[in-house]
Amino acid sequence: MRISTQTFYAQSLKGIGSQQQQLFRIQQQLSSESKFLTPADDPVGAARSLVVSQSIAESSQYAASRSRAVLSLSHEEAALQSATTILQNIKTLTVQAGNGTLSDADRESLATTIQSNLDQLVNVANADDGNGQFLFAGFKSANPPFVAQAGGGVQYMGDQGQRLMQIDVSRQMSATDDGRSVFQSVQGGAGYVTTANVANTGSGVFGAVGVTDATAPNYGRDFTISFAGGNYTVTTNDTPPVVAATGPFVADTPISFGGVQISMSGTPADGDSFQVFTAKNAGTDVFAAIGDLVASLKKPLAGGGAAAQAGLQNALSTANVKITNAHDNVLTIRSSVGSRMNELDALNASGSSRGLIDKSYLSELEDLDMASAISEYLQRETALKASQETFARLHSIALFNYL
Repeated sequence: MRISTQTFYAQSLKGIGSQQQQLFRIQQQLSSESKFLTPADDPVGAARSLVVSQSIAESSQYAASRSRAVLSLSHEEAALQSATTILQNIKTLTVQAGNGTLSDADRESLATTIQSNLDQLVNVANADDGNGQFLFAGFKSANPPFVAQAGGGVQYMGDQGQRLMQIDVSRQMSATDDGRSVFQSVQGGAGYVTTANVANTGSGVFGAVGVTDATAPNYGRDFTISFAGGNYTVTTNDTPPVVAATGPFVADTPISFGGVQISMSGTPADGDSFQVFTAKNAGTDVFAAIGDLVASLKKPLAGGGAAAQAGLQNALSTANVKITNAHDNVLTIRSSVGSRMNELDALNASGSSRGLIDKSYLSELEDLDMASAISEYLQRETALKASQETFARLHSIALFNYL
């Protein structure tokens, strides 16, 4: 069969062009170190690669969110640790203030020290994260959450919003706690708080409240213990009140009512009364409790007799219980912060493992086998050179060369 010169040239050039294209493609693969240059090269592999790449990008974003959450929780943990130390110091000073040998001047000195601790506690409650965002302000993080009032006391100006962060595919976590939950709340298991009426004239001093029957009908209610004619009457603070117990008063003998009992020493006068509140109804603001403690210590006892001494002891007992409840609440929230940080550590570990698996799979999908690619490149380069040399020699053949 005769092959025309034109056909010979066309076929030869087509073959050389095809080899050049294949060689160029191998060069591009070697340059990009990728198996496929366009999705058309491997549609299935490209689709899988896209899904895995998106997963890696999401995991990276979750890791960044976890890092920010750890930083925020670390700031909160430091603040709560300081608050714990301050409250422990105040509790120690409260017990010290109960020493009957102290003078009015001694108690005044203790009051000054406790006031200094209170100021420190307010500063801790207004701690920020170093970027001007207050830790315990909720969503109103641009302004200090606790503000001292002109008439005394501290008011919470924040809200109870939770700044949630997406730390994993299906997990959101609060990176802060609002100030009201930390410094103006008590735990559900906090015990009863007893307070004496400021108008009491007797020497009655109450002891601790003990739970005897948590299933009693009136358990969990607030009560008032009143004295008259040597007898006591316990009523609930309902409308109308319900008599929970009554009987003759005997010093240091437990008075039982509503599933709890309390002992009293001294001699309550007619008309004296005491309130036995559940912790949540007794006033949960730790700043107010400490402020009341300072005010009680500043009152002189000289010339006040047994009634004044009993009033101080009752005030110290009330303050001690309230501060203890606040201290327990801070410890509980601090424990929650620690649990969240542990969870973040666990998620970081699992996220790192998942990231390594995804990157390994992505490498299998995309990465080029360099040894095989280089070998193929050399083979195609050799084949191209051979084709070019063959074409050149055939191109120079002419019948006249053999005459």
